[in-house]
Amino acid sequence: MAGVRVRFAPSPTGRIHVGNARGALINWLFARRHGGDVLLRLDDTDRERSTEAFALGVEEDLRWLGLDWDDYARQSDRFDRYAAAAERLKAAGRLYPCYETDEENQLKRFQQVAAGGMQIYDRAALRLSDKQRRVFESEGRKPHWRFLIEYKETSWVDGVRGRQVFHGSKLSDPVLIRADGTPTYTLASVVDDTELAVTHVIRGEDHVANTAVQLQIFEALGAVESINFAHFTLLTDTGGHNLSKRLGSLSIESLRDEGLSPMSINALLARLGTADPIEPVIDLRDLVAGFDLSRFGRAAPKLDVDEIRRLNAAIVHDLPFERVRGELARLSLGGVDEAFWNAVRANLDRIADAGEWWRICREPLAPVITEPDFVAAAAGLLPPEPWSSSTWPDWTRAVGAATGRKGKALFLPLRLALTAREHGPELKTLLPILGRARAQARLRGEAA
Repeated sequence: MAGVRVRFAPSPTGRIHVGNARGALINWLFARRHGGDVLLRLDDTDRERSTEAFALGVEEDLRWLGLDWDDYARQSDRFDRYAAAAERLKAAGRLYPCYETDEENQLKRFQQVAAGGMQIYDRAALRLSDKQRRVFESEGRKPHWRFLIEYKETSWVDGVRGRQVFHGSKLSDPVLIRADGTPTYTLASVVDDTELAVTHVIRGEDHVANTAVQLQIFEALGAVESINFAHFTLLTDTGGHNLSKRLGSLSIESLRDEGLSPMSINALLARLGTADPIEPVIDLRDLVAGFDLSRFGRAAPKLDVDEIRRLNAAIVHDLPFERVRGELARLSLGGVDEAFWNAVRANLDRIADAGEWWRICREPLAPVITEPDFVAAAAGLLPPEPWSSSTWPDWTRAVGAATGRKGKALFLPLRLALTAREHGPELKTLLPILGRARAQARLRGEAA
């Protein structure tokens, strides 16, 4: 598939949430699978809600997820291109002025719903006389401009949904230019997709009807090259309900702040909605190799955030030291080495949890002594250093032989004295990290 170019087009009106991230990831994986390019396009025509802080936040979240891009554009830099396209549509008789206020349009929609009809603009503006238009303008009304849809069949073969057919009579003439003169997403997106050489538009199924409208706009603007469309189903919660109201608490920023790894999010989002197994992976390249857009089905996938957390733990357990060295340093865990990481990683849910075990191994700790006589006897049997992974089993065998203890009665009092925890990493790997002096002091009940 030569010359593939996709775009991810978020609006910088907030931080990226899991729904946005899934769309970005699907586009990125598709492009990389076919050796193509990714365009990051900020759809920032909403001047009131778009901010530079959110724009920077979008880039930060994408980089953290590992989703890079090959080209970059902002719609706020391209208003002249949209204005030129609008003039061409006006000249072709496909863009017409409308003078209804927002309140009047809303009332029309309410009336259509009450009558059991579709919410389609009634084209009242086309029936205005020149005199009526002058009256509206004398009242200070500024027109918004709607695209005149042709009442004909529009169809395409969707990359996920198969053949899609819409008839123009079932579509509402969309507003392309607002009353303040700014373009809407519908026009800006068509112009950008054409001029920036996008070959595949892959987005959520809430845009299916928009595609039918935009295909007519492409045609009216004389776009020669056809664009491929694919619309994936949207996420729901575990009960199958629309996720949109909960997305604020599921921002990528909040998941990052929770200490989850980017690959735990990517691993889940890349497979949700497909029949492919969801498995822990530590590199995006592992997801690229098997990615196939046709694997996405029509059923709405359910998002369980706890599954991200389970994946995160599984990924952490497999991470080699070189992959975590930088993050451990950022956590101010200076001196952490590969031996320590290998000793504790199987017991971590998050990389940051290593900090607790580093403090247990390297900072003063008040031991928990439940059986003083037994623990004191065990302290007297500690072998001399150097210690290795065989020290713990050798020592506990000697303690068991001397005291007649075995199983939990043997191991738990020693674990509590050495770590003040009932559970944790295997002591055969942790004991050499503690060292003899610290272990002996703790077994004697001293904070060490």
